[in-house]
Amino acid sequence: LYKEQFGRGPTRVRSHFAGPDTVVVVLEETFTPAERNLAAMGEHQRLRDVRLFFQYATEEQLCGIVEAILGRRVRAFISGIDSRKDVSAEVFALEPRAG
Repeated sequence: LYKEQFGRGPTRVRSHFAGPDTVVVVLEETFTPAERNLAAMGEHQRLRDVRLFFQYATEEQLCGIVEAILGRRVRAFISGIDSRKDVSAEVFALEPRAG
């Protein structure tokens, strides 16, 4: 999805459960050439704003992928980025398992 939406995918991705109902996905080196230029210009807030806008524009698709893989509903999505290190995190809070 990253490659489809942003033109390139991350070079490294790690997914971890943080307890029974939370998944954290850490992605590295996802910036496009234009985003790298913004970082080089020191435009970190602008870069974060643009990237987060795009992340939330694809929220439904991101959550859909997690739901399909895990067979559980996502109840909340949180996205964050470190624009100086080109590392981002997507956090998916899942609905608790029944029973």
